[in-house]
Amino acid sequence: MTYELGHGTGPLRGVKVVEVAGIGPGPHACMLLADLGADVIRIDRPGGGWFSMGDKDVLNRGRPSVALDLKHPDAVATVLDLAAQADVLVEGMRPGTLERLGLGPDECLARNPRLVYGRMTGWGQDGPWSHAAGHDMNYVATAGVLHGQGQDRDRPHFPTNLLGDFGGGSTYLVIGVLAALLEARTSGQGQVVDAAIVDGTAHLNAMAWTFAALGVASGERRSGLLDGGTPWYDLYETADGQHMSVGALEPQFWAELVARIGVELPDRDDPTQLRALRAALAARFKERTQAEWSEVFDGTDACVAAVVPLADAPRHPHLAARGTYVERDGVTQPAPAPRFSRTGATIGATPDRPGEHTREALTAWGIGDVDVLLASGAATQA
Repeated sequence: MTYELGHGTGPLRGVKVVEVAGIGPGPHACMLLADLGADVIRIDRPGGGWFSMGDKDVLNRGRPSVALDLKHPDAVATVLDLAAQADVLVEGMRPGTLERLGLGPDECLARNPRLVYGRMTGWGQDGPWSHAAGHDMNYVATAGVLHGQGQDRDRPHFPTNLLGDFGGGSTYLVIGVLAALLEARTSGQGQVVDAAIVDGTAHLNAMAWTFAALGVASGERRSGLLDGGTPWYDLYETADGQHMSVGALEPQFWAELVARIGVELPDRDDPTQLRALRAALAARFKERTQAEWSEVFDGTDACVAAVVPLADAPRHPHLAARGTYVERDGVTQPAPAPRFSRTGATIGATPDRPGEHTREALTAWGIGDVDVLLASGAATQA
């Protein structure tokens, strides 16, 4: 196989990124960078990690996998050679891990002063817990966000790993990398981006602090404006056991819901009627199926929409029309986002097995003596 640089179509075409592979938010961030056109080379450990999902792992799409044993000095030298010509390096190890391998910011920036060195962790590069293990729910819990999640007053609901890993984590890593990359184009100097999930999740939760300052949110579950504390922003079961989402916050949207719901509802401006209003909505939605209610509210300003299962989402008429989901090599997956009017993003290569393109990718990046690396065990070709 021939692997060449510069195949990306998005606005980051020409940007070169070295990814020292981790799990979760790091790969998601590099998937996003690759979707947007960057040339990303993924450094995997030989054989991959325990969390490797092979060619079905959508997070690994769009970039070749190179298997390097970073305990081998020649592999370390190879990563430094890659960093010397890259614009960005992304890593998601515990603080101090790459320093011990000789691949920390000091070594990489010495080779390439313009390099943006992106670091993705849960707790951050400093602080008393910086070296402790953790996962998404731990970071979200500590940031003060998990406590108020969910509509069950007895226990919080954690939103899988969307909120921490990918919302507060990879999204903020990409924002930081792009901001530092833009600044480096002006100053000629790179820097380290410390993206911590606890920091990003806290930042995502800024509106909650506004509500708290205004005294309209107690921080308890199902007590506020956007957490099911009001009847007009909640989920309601339908006759077939499915659900509709109701988000008719503003008066004009509530008026549209009232006009289409087909029954008289209690006055929402009367605080004594809130329980009766919720009961009336619950009873009414139970009278029809989700499909029937979807037809009633289709395309209206009532802010009512069906709760769509993952398997059905690609077939939703609106998402299908936009191409929000695509199929690539037999795997349904989200299309690149956001969208651009001139430099449209496209999905690159199918996810690699670890080390599948070691020889081709290293050669394309100008690394010499790849055969020597393979023979020594510093590199592995799957």
